[in-house]
Amino acid sequence: MESRPRLLRITTVPISLKLLLRGQFTFFKSHGFEVLSVSADGAEVKDLIQDGVPHKVVPMTRTITPVSDFVSLIKLIQVIRKFNPDIVHTHTPKAGLLGMMAAWMCRVSVRMHTVAGLPLMEAKGVKRKALMVTERITYACATNVYPNSKGLLKYIHEELTIDNCQLSIIGRGSSNGIDSSYFSRTSEIETRAGEIRRQHRIAKGAIVFSFVGRVVKDKGIVELITAFKMICQTKEDAYLLLVGPLEQELDPLPAAVLDFIQHNPQVIAAGFQNDVRPWMVASDVFVFPSYREGFPNVVMQAACLEVPCIVSDINGCNEIIEDQVNGLIVPAKDAKALYEAMQAMMEDHEKRESFAKKSREFVSQNFDQQFVWGQLLAEYGRVLSLKS
Repeated sequence: MESRPRLLRITTVPISLKLLLRGQFTFFKSHGFEVLSVSADGAEVKDLIQDGVPHKVVPMTRTITPVSDFVSLIKLIQVIRKFNPDIVHTHTPKAGLLGMMAAWMCRVSVRMHTVAGLPLMEAKGVKRKALMVTERITYACATNVYPNSKGLLKYIHEELTIDNCQLSIIGRGSSNGIDSSYFSRTSEIETRAGEIRRQHRIAKGAIVFSFVGRVVKDKGIVELITAFKMICQTKEDAYLLLVGPLEQELDPLPAAVLDFIQHNPQVIAAGFQNDVRPWMVASDVFVFPSYREGFPNVVMQAACLEVPCIVSDINGCNEIIEDQVNGLIVPAKDAKALYEAMQAMMEDHEKRESFAKKSREFVSQNFDQQFVWGQLLAEYGRVLSLKS
């Protein structure tokens, strides 16, 4: 009996496995792979184990910590030697660096890394140089590198010298696609959305903007708050839902912005939510003014839930939204343009409805999860056939 191919998937933190790669491991297990996942410890580990795929905890940090990183590298080498994978596939910058180094040292023949965003795109000075070095080391140790959007592919070609590994996009982009049946409006979700609006005393007819993601500077929160402040000057029945965790230790917001979020009654800071669907549906417009992305899941989710979107003109976002066709695109870091787009959406109900319908059609046709998984399965088959 032919042995099952062994697949090792690594991310820095477990929430990435749970949210960004939801469902993939079960899919590949059902298609004949023996799968092991690895990440640092965290609350989400118990959920990963319940999915029926074994999980190993290897301590990893998201910042540059040379001593801790060396310990993590040794532990990853131990995991790889014991599991003896045919493929090591990493996601997120730190897991990519350490995972690809460990796989190269262990002579794993197929070493795949997915790029879903590059912190160096916004870094400057010494930090940018350090991040470029770590990224190049990751790619040097990999056999295959997969940017998850056309914009990232172009950026890597232009900014980083990649000549030792194959560089390509799987499918049309996205690391995991979208479960368009899960992210669809149902009477239950709409009821929960209505309860959210009532709980926060949002009157019928009020305009609600939403944001889902880490509430940090890098996601455009400063510009979003600046634009929303301008709206509040003339609109007392406008609200902003911020769904996601604050990360002041990694990417702090200015004190004035944080104060506005915490004390303005028209801003509802909901924190992290296990199910973002009712929060998105509770809003009239989804706003995502991020500075950099790979291929943002939350924009696809909002689109599938038929919530019209305003996004920044960055890779990934501008591959999901086409300006004035299924949403609005504004320059990144431009609070005035963001305000004007939010004002335009607020005033045009017919435009919002048209954008919402077209967005769901486009995303479900081009980025459905089964299509993305099928493309990745085909790529695994291709690289394994080359190995043999």
